[in-house]
Amino acid sequence: MMRALRPDRMVYAMRWFIEQKLGSKYVHARSVEYEKSHEETSSVVAVFFILSPGVDPTRDVERVGKKVGFSSDRKNFHNVSLGQGQEIVAERAMETGSKLGHWVILQNIHLVTKWLPTLDKRMEAAQSKPHPDFRLFISAEPAADPAFHAIPQGVLESSIKITNERPAGMQANIHKALDNFSQDTLEMCSKEAEFKAILFSLCYFHAVVAERRKFGPQGWNRKYPFNVGDLTISVNVLFNYLENNNTVPWEDLRYLFGEIMYGGHITDDRDRRLCRTYLQEYMCPDLLEGDLYYCPGFQAPPNTDYPGYHKYIDAMLPPESPILYGLHPNAEYNFLTTQAATLFNTIFELQPREGGGEAGETISKEDKVKGVLDEIYDKLGESFQVHEMMAKTEDRSPFTIVAFQECERMNILTNEMKRSLKELSLGLKGELTITSDMEILQESLYVDKVPEAWANKAYPSNLGLAAWFVDQQLRQKELEVWTGDFILPATIWLGGLFNPQSFLTAIEQTTARRNEWPLDKMCLQFDVTKRIREEFSSAPREGAYLSMLYMEGARWDIMLGSIVESKPKELYPLLPVIHARAILVDKADLRSVYECPAYKTKLRGPTFVWYFNLKSKQKPAKWILAGVGILLGV
Repeated sequence: MMRALRPDRMVYAMRWFIEQKLGSKYVHARSVEYEKSHEETSSVVAVFFILSPGVDPTRDVERVGKKVGFSSDRKNFHNVSLGQGQEIVAERAMETGSKLGHWVILQNIHLVTKWLPTLDKRMEAAQSKPHPDFRLFISAEPAADPAFHAIPQGVLESSIKITNERPAGMQANIHKALDNFSQDTLEMCSKEAEFKAILFSLCYFHAVVAERRKFGPQGWNRKYPFNVGDLTISVNVLFNYLENNNTVPWEDLRYLFGEIMYGGHITDDRDRRLCRTYLQEYMCPDLLEGDLYYCPGFQAPPNTDYPGYHKYIDAMLPPESPILYGLHPNAEYNFLTTQAATLFNTIFELQPREGGGEAGETISKEDKVKGVLDEIYDKLGESFQVHEMMAKTEDRSPFTIVAFQECERMNILTNEMKRSLKELSLGLKGELTITSDMEILQESLYVDKVPEAWANKAYPSNLGLAAWFVDQQLRQKELEVWTGDFILPATIWLGGLFNPQSFLTAIEQTTARRNEWPLDKMCLQFDVTKRIREEFSSAPREGAYLSMLYMEGARWDIMLGSIVESKPKELYPLLPVIHARAILVDKADLRSVYECPAYKTKLRGPTFVWYFNLKSKQKPAKWILAGVGILLGV
């Protein structure tokens, strides 16, 4: 009942159920201090750190090492970050450490998979007759898939495995960030007030970028390994710049933090823009004047001592909410719903593959697969006769070329579907030997999952097989209407195209040919109309009408003609039809405009399509932090 009525509360309900039935220790994870784990180490037992995003165990090892007399300054602590050419350095460090009783830490061994068998042998040799003080520490990220596991069994069996999850929630993350410093750190700069204020702002920024990943693609388009090292190095840079400048060099600091320290991890342009925007909001003169609010209800703290900052966080930080990150509260609903769906999909995949029917009947896996197979095969449409269509029409406008390309892509997909379904049908009848590809297809049909062979030739989609096939049929019908007379439809379902970028480019090409404008001096202007798809009967004289577009993180207000806040629980409001037309770049009006990224699916990231310039009565930073985007399909 809870899953049906409130899927966003499902995770909380399950946590409560587990706590009631099994005990609180199964839901409240507490990290063990490394000092306690270190007591179990010895010269013949290595420590293997399984890395989690945002967690860096190196500092814990260095801290414990200093207490017992091991550090880089004393030249008895060797820290080797594995990468190209570092294997020899690591081998020498292990050999030296084993003989002289040094500490050795080898970071990121997953980056040198070819060297790992050698590491296994070197570890065995180093631990055969080591110095009693010798300690070996290893770190690696877990493989994304079991097929990519590369760590030798010997390395794992001879090590103590330790992993620490990053702290959950904004409050825990800010405290954790601040824990990397001390009262001495706060007092080390001659510009103490400025240094303290910016250091706290860096801690808040670090907590935001680290914890924002929990909101999935709306948080960050891609996953990034932000860690404590980024924060501590940024503070060192801050100290040096404040000491060497009479005034605070805001622009320089924002560039160093946003483009190098943290930005060095970022590979997506939209994410880079988000990182820059956070720094523009948190690193500005208002911070020193006491007028800065990190989020509604949480003002930058006054000048105080180290314990005072921790107390201020506990007393003043609002309860955990997407608002702390600049996101709309709907982001949490979306995140929790997705989390619950993933949980139940995992449970479903673990279930036995034979199901009982009603009235004592049993539906076997094979019978169910046959039913799905026959239904899809019977409904698949005929292939487009592209060569015949090209012979019948003399029109070779950019729009017509796009239509031909879409037909060819649809043919590739439907032909693959027909071929693989026919093979599986013959295999189930015993007329062909069942191959591994057939088994994969059979399993996909059974669990309502789009087969990988089809997905590779299709368009990005998050749908299950049944919904995906309905969507594919709609796309084919749209193409049939368009290619019937090759007259541009009244509105274009942009998300129904394999390559929507090619259609948007065709708008520019058509206008460029008509007006003899240079293509590289043009851009698209997007005007949001006040009408829906059904109210249009013909295409515009210039450009095209785009329909079936959705917003995430905000909505469009027809009366105001602007982006506004989303309504509660309205996750993907439908946009009115948008008129896209090409204009010269120097005539584009960019005042009061938000460059809204458009994506093919909710996964965002690699599915980026185009920037839609939408009118906004609020500054663009608000919508950037809120992760506002246009989705071509939900």
